[in-house]
Amino acid sequence: MIGSALGNTRWVAPWEGWAEPPILWTMAIGAPSSNKSPGLDAVLGPLKTVERESWRAIEGDITAWREASELARLAESGWKEQAKAALKEGSEPPPRPESADPGPEPFAPRLAIADSTVERLAVILERQPRGTLMARDELAGWLQGMTRYAGGGSDRPFWLEAYGGRAYTVERMGRAPVHIDRLSIGVTGGIQPDRLKSLLLRSDDDGLLARFLPFWPEPVALRRPRGFPGQALLPEALARLHGLNLTVDDRDIARPWIIPFSDSARDLLDSFRLATREWETGAEGLLLSFIGKAPGFAVRLSLVLTYLDWTAAPGEAPSEVSANAFGRAAHLVESYLLPMARRAYADAALSPAERGARRLLAAIRAQGWSRFTSREALRLDLTGLSTIGKLNPALALLEDGEILRPLDATPGPQGGRPSRAFAVNPAIHEAQP
Repeated sequence: MIGSALGNTRWVAPWEGWAEPPILWTMAIGAPSSNKSPGLDAVLGPLKTVERESWRAIEGDITAWREASELARLAESGWKEQAKAALKEGSEPPPRPESADPGPEPFAPRLAIADSTVERLAVILERQPRGTLMARDELAGWLQGMTRYAGGGSDRPFWLEAYGGRAYTVERMGRAPVHIDRLSIGVTGGIQPDRLKSLLLRSDDDGLLARFLPFWPEPVALRRPRGFPGQALLPEALARLHGLNLTVDDRDIARPWIIPFSDSARDLLDSFRLATREWETGAEGLLLSFIGKAPGFAVRLSLVLTYLDWTAAPGEAPSEVSANAFGRAAHLVESYLLPMARRAYADAALSPAERGARRLLAAIRAQGWSRFTSREALRLDLTGLSTIGKLNPALALLEDGEILRPLDATPGPQGGRPSRAFAVNPAIHEAQP
């Protein structure tokens, strides 16, 4: 939430050629009874308060614009009638009156959005260049809904860019294109472990899920709250952060203010990058992708911590990220977020062949096959098993596990290369609950 509040007003640059927005994606993992929603509400409540105050500040302008808009519609209608009459008579139509244009509608800020289409988000971000926050009680529905378009269209490219703050143009059939200079949207929400596992094993390896910082704490004993620390400070901090604006360069273009690293912070970053190389040893799949993004996570977190410190002790705005701020960010990634990722992404840390073998085994059970051919398996068009080159390693693993036994090759109906055939160990069907 703090990263989204900063948005495009401040970016961080450890050195020239590397700049990061403060955008963070967070995922609270837990069973339905683990109070994910109340935790999310505690964070979003102050943000909604700041948003309502911003709305109240322009409420009079919105009312006045709506009144002017009604009058403009009447003026537009009258002008059209006069123009039609003039054209019918063969005379020059009158010019469109200024009163037919009510001017642009005052924009009500959207600091947190629960659900929205890509098209609507693009319109919001065109008017609100600092960015916004997508807050979902259940992230699973949002992630699964990215491929809702017929004909194979997907929202995933939009969201991949929304994490990086890159330029993006939204184009849909029948709508005018909307261009956003820096597409920056924070994401936060909850998800159940079973839903996460299902998404991990079926997901394309495009790095979308690896962008999330997972939080999956152990359950604690239930007790009544003893207080609400920071309840009064958070709205003040958010209001202070939302008071920051993009800077305007000498070409009159709004852009982020870039906050550099101190020399000592760069030294710490060098050491941290070397450490992440060691963590990559033995890691695979989504966990490897997460570790590869760890330096970027730490850099973004260091900017967020720098401005959190500033809201707690108001004074001159920060001019650089200190070694202290980066050190705390790196410690958080190493001591907390990395263990959380190892726990959350354990199933997705399997090799592509192992993930493919699991998908194929599930499909064999679902089809009730006692025997099948490689051609029949390809027709299922399973994620990660759509070609014979991807299918063969999965088949080999199931053979090694004595789940499949190869049979004599079966010629195709039109001749040509024979299709490989396999007998299925009946025990895998008996073992199902």
